Parts: sequence; structure tokens; C-alpha cells
Amino acid sequence: MDEKRNHPVSLQLEPTTAGGAFLRAAGLVVDELSATLVRAHIDLSEEHHTPWGLVHGGVYATAIESVTSLGASAAVREQKMVAVGMTNTTHFLRAATSGRVSVRAVALNQGRTQQLWQVDIRDSSDRLLAHGEVRLQNVAAQ
Repeated sequence: MDEKRNHPVSLQLEPTTAGGAFLRAAGLVVDELSATLVRAHIDLSEEHHTPWGLVHGGVYATAIESVTSLGASAAVREQKMVAVGMTNTTHFLRAATSGRVSVRAVALNQGRTQQLWQVDIRDSSDRLLAHGEVRLQNVAAQ
């Protein structure tokens, strides 16, 4: 364990266990995880709402940041590295109140020190609810 950290960084990345308590509370379920593609879903409900009855944009921003961090970290795991978000640009395009949404992230560029990923979040009618891009830095896990 690095003395600068108060907990070890795990290099284990499995779809059924990816993430932690925060992601479980957000309802993010990772269905597929690879070094270039991540698929996930969220079953939206009132627990995700703002006081105005719509899904909070933070749910989408969290999903976008999370799936890109998981995929990008999978890409550098063999080098004993993880990827951390540097910039998250999330565009909120359509309001939603409930239902399953799909989250699909793909790597646009994977360099030695940085990566760029793109994410689309769609409803069950395939309408685009949110779109995001995340730039990530590859850093040593130890």
C-alpha cells in the first residue's frame, strides 16, 4: 500500500463487482467491461429524482465518469495502472422520470499517459438522454 493513500487500489475489474457503495446507491449495474467498451444500465426511479420529479443530472454524470474510469483502468491494468478522470463533459439532452436506461462507453483514444472516452445514455426507446466525454490520466496503482 502506498503511504500517500489510506487504502489500497484494487486492480480487480469484474462487471458484477465493479464500483463500490456509491455506484450501487446510484443504481449503476455494469453488464460488460473491457479495455475499449463498457456497457451498463440503471433502473431509474423516484430515488433518482430532483425535487421537481426529474432524474438528477448527477446520476448521468456519475454513470459517465464511472464507466469510463472502469474501462480505461481495464486498458492499463496489465501495466499496474489505473485511470482517473481529468475532465468530464456531460450534456443533458432529454429529461426522464423512470425506466431502464442503457449506458455505453467506447474508447476514442488510448495513449500511454491519457485516454479519451465517449458515452451515450439512452432510454428504452433508444432516445439519447445524455452524452459525455471523459479525458482520463493513467497513473500508477501502487
